[in-house]
Amino acid sequence: MKPIIPREPIVPELNKEEVEFLTDLTFGKDIQAKACDALFVFSGTHSGHWEKAIEAYEKKYIQKIVVTGGRSLTGVPHPEWEGNHHEEYSEADVIISQLKHAGIPSQAIVYEDKSTNSLENVLFAKEVFDFSTVKSLMVICKSHVTGRQLRTLMKHLPEKLEYIPYTFPTTYRGIEVKRNNWMDSEIGRKRVWGEYLRIEKYGRLGHLQPM
Repeated sequence: MKPIIPREPIVPELNKEEVEFLTDLTFGKDIQAKACDALFVFSGTHSGHWEKAIEAYEKKYIQKIVVTGGRSLTGVPHPEWEGNHHEEYSEADVIISQLKHAGIPSQAIVYEDKSTNSLENVLFAKEVFDFSTVKSLMVICKSHVTGRQLRTLMKHLPEKLEYIPYTFPTTYRGIEVKRNNWMDSEIGRKRVWGEYLRIEKYGRLGHLQPM
């Protein structure tokens, strides 16, 4: 199934101001990590989803972890995932197995394993965890999708929640896409422009906090 917006859309010429705007919009604010009441793990097949969660727990930033993820209908599994994880397993299943293997106790983890996209990650997580009981939420996701996924949380969770992104860069065709270099490669520009298009579209649809 193809995504509504291509992963790598055609990108217009961008001036310096537009690059700065897109950087702030898609990567979000550069916020220092600190202890939070809970950790929200957006679904995905990249090892960063569990590696950053393990790191946050070991650094004592959090004690409760909310894991999300069924199987994406549009995503392409990360190369590390293929061949190692049977298709019958949900993304949450694999993330949780890695957390437990690292010594994180089951009682520290709550999860949903039916969602197929970021909006469902948030909506289904609300069915298994009461977010009104926390004041701060650390969030794990790919760095260049931070803006979209934070806006999804902001749209559907309590207004006064504080969000602390705890993200990881992603590599596409051998090029690592990060806040300070995405504009230097074609794949980086395409991935970030795609995020802009998603924020614009899903904001209009009411799936996330609009620009």
